[in-house]
Amino acid sequence: EQDEILALLSRIEGKGKGILQHHQVIAEFEEIPEESRQKLTDGAFGEVLRSTQEAIVLPPWVALAVRPRPGVWEYLRVNVHALVVEVLQPAEYLHFKEELVDGSSNGNFVLELDFEPFTASFPRPTLNKSIGNGVQFLNRHLSAKLFHDEESLHPLLEFLRLHSVMERH
Repeated sequence: EQDEILALLSRIEGKGKGILQHHQVIAEFEEIPEESRQKLTDGAFGEVLRSTQEAIVLPPWVALAVRPRPGVWEYLRVNVHALVVEVLQPAEYLHFKEELVDGSSNGNFVLELDFEPFTASFPRPTLNKSIGNGVQFLNRHLSAKLFHDEESLHPLLEFLRLHSVMERH
């Protein structure tokens, strides 16, 4: 299976520097011989290939963003020439992706913004059925929070008083 993986990744790397979306990766997969395709489909790499959302090509490296299930992302990159595989952290993957545009930062300072403090109190969906249903999830969360007890209604009452809602009707 290793030869087939190498053949596919070499095809992808041969495309040159850039980003390939899932359908483009699959199109490259479909261009390899049927026998090789079958070996890859039946092996463990077949699952990786089906879950790959994008490929970043920066020769000799090919990085893959793999989403094995909703809400779970894994990142890896392969040096096609040296046959080296590395697992990447999300920040490393994003840095690798940025190199497509900016080139290597060579240790120069790069502006980074941390938005985590703004999302610390924001609810996160934990059930698979909530992923992709963000508005419904937020409505349920806010309704539960708003009508939890009498104290929870005070901010709403103050908002309505401030905007004189009762005086208009």
